[in-house]
Amino acid sequence: MTVTRVNLMRIIMIAAAVAVSISPALAQGLPGDFMFLRDIDPTIIQDIRYATSDNFMGRRMAGYDAAECVVKRGVGLRLKAVQQELAPQKLSLKMFDCYRPVRAVADMVAWSKKGRETAAEHRYNPAFSKADLFRLGYIATHSGHSTGAAVDLTLVDLTADNSGKFDPAKDYADCTAPAAARAPEGSIDMGTGYDCSDTRAHTASSSITPLQRRWRNTLVAVMSGQGFVNYSKEWWHFSLPGAGREAYDFPIPPHRN
Repeated sequence: MTVTRVNLMRIIMIAAAVAVSISPALAQGLPGDFMFLRDIDPTIIQDIRYATSDNFMGRRMAGYDAAECVVKRGVGLRLKAVQQELAPQKLSLKMFDCYRPVRAVADMVAWSKKGRETAAEHRYNPAFSKADLFRLGYIATHSGHSTGAAVDLTLVDLTADNSGKFDPAKDYADCTAPAAARAPEGSIDMGTGYDCSDTRAHTASSSITPLQRRWRNTLVAVMSGQGFVNYSKEWWHFSLPGAGREAYDFPIPPHRN
């Protein structure tokens, strides 16, 4: 074997080693230690609303190029631990939102400043105008979601019928109405729909049933057991302190198998 061929073999071996060591995040085109949650735990259900028309803006938001939950690796590992704790109870987490590009936050701000509000949009904030959402703390101009350290989620009873699908042409009741009248979410009834900007959606609200209260307490308890902190005005919002500081603006790409 000549020296040239030896060197060539060494280069090939080094290149192979580097290829193996490339992180899944980098291989998927994600920066830093961001990862697709499905690569950490594919059993966690995903219903990423901002990549669809089933949200308070009624359309896909800027930066949501795919309906994928992207999180910091440490956040994903703790979500996996929560899922493992829920599994024996025939329960599952369901993700509504994870990493949120800064451009999506800007999209929300621009939407709130447009005076026109449709009846479908008003379902999410039945007690006041969308212009008040930021002032009242229901939407933030700088979101922890953009750091990859915050998530919106709920619980799913895997033994229940979760087959209901959202119909954009249907005239649903507002987010505080009984679950049968609200837009279907395929999850446990927590007393309001997701993204409901109303005092009834405050985690400790006294305007819900004892059963709804028990389910909220269950969600908070299982999440806090892994270090997540709930936002008091939104029963679905949790963040992991210290998991992310820098806000990112990369679009959410499709997952590549």
